[in-house]
Amino acid sequence: MANQLRHVAIIMDGNGRWARSRGLERFLGHCKGTESTIDAVEVGVNLKLEHMTLYVFSSENWGRPSKEVDYLMNLLIEMVVKEIPDLMEKNVKLTVIGNMNRIPEKPRASLQSAIDKTANNTGMQLNLAISYGGRQEIVEATKSIAAEVAAGKLSIDEINDEIFAKHLYLKGAPDPDLIIRTGGEFRLSNYLLWQAAYSEFYVTNTLWPDFTKEEFMKAVEFFNTRERRFGKVLHE
Repeated sequence: MANQLRHVAIIMDGNGRWARSRGLERFLGHCKGTESTIDAVEVGVNLKLEHMTLYVFSSENWGRPSKEVDYLMNLLIEMVVKEIPDLMEKNVKLTVIGNMNRIPEKPRASLQSAIDKTANNTGMQLNLAISYGGRQEIVEATKSIAAEVAAGKLSIDEINDEIFAKHLYLKGAPDPDLIIRTGGEFRLSNYLLWQAAYSEFYVTNTLWPDFTKEEFMKAVEFFNTRERRFGKVLHE
């Protein structure tokens, strides 16, 4: 029997290595990677996922050369604007998790416009993690809870996992059932640290620009072989 798959999160790694292995500039790897992103969204819709969360740009990525950061921001605008009609047709709701205040004005405005246009869609929610860091998210949630306690809106004894999750960016959405990482690295890279507690983790050596729909389905097949225990013993 297949496991229930409600939420898939993806660490889209390997664009730069893909380009370098072909003697190309890094930006061409990012450009090629957008094709895999579009394919992944289509697979998610076909799987009837409730959520798909894509690690687009981490809080640490701001430390990359400014030329690359500028290119990534412009590529983001181009992709979002281009894909809005398709998102509407597929009934996909777009949202962004992360510190949007750090995103330059033009890409931030384009993202907000896309969020507003798709706000009433009722199909899969596509969460783009941009200027995102897992530790940052936990710190921000802690500050928010502390402020509620200080204001007398919440008592310390009321704080539990459920309350904490409601102060995270996805506000109580189901945790990822499956986290896919391309590019062969075995680390979370500060991604969904709270939510990944019991996620199944699938790593492939395939670089993100080569991550096809067929590769995605291999990850789903892997997920369906897993016995999900959530810290319990299911069988003696």
